[in-house]
Amino acid sequence: MIHIRDIDHLVLRVIDLDRMLRFYCEVLGCTIERRLDAIGLVQLRAGRSLVDLVPVDGELGRAGGAAPGKEGRNLDHFCFRVEPFDEAAIRRHLEAHEVEAGPLATRNGAEGEGPSIYLSDPEGNVIELKGPPARAVT
Repeated sequence: MIHIRDIDHLVLRVIDLDRMLRFYCEVLGCTIERRLDAIGLVQLRAGRSLVDLVPVDGELGRAGGAAPGKEGRNLDHFCFRVEPFDEAAIRRHLEAHEVEAGPLATRNGAEGEGPSIYLSDPEGNVIELKGPPARAVT
């Protein structure tokens, strides 16, 4: 059994990064937590969670296919914070339900860097299962 604690983050693919930053920061009150322009990633703090903005013309954004719109998607993936994060048990559970999962990797989330696994739901939505951080964000 997988125990979801909460939503850690979601990743939006964006066309106009500056416009989206103004909206999320000025209108909704998010703050920029981390910016990695080399790969095309801006992480915004939204309470206990993160909203990642990924420009479609950046390294990460190009991997998602067409730009947001009628024929494209703007949600790259969403992430559930899982506790406890027992990789072997999670993989056994997913395999029992005939769900394939990607390799374990260390990725950044709302609480810091920690283990994560990607998988897809039956309609192709990408889900990240995220474990505890190596060190917590204060």
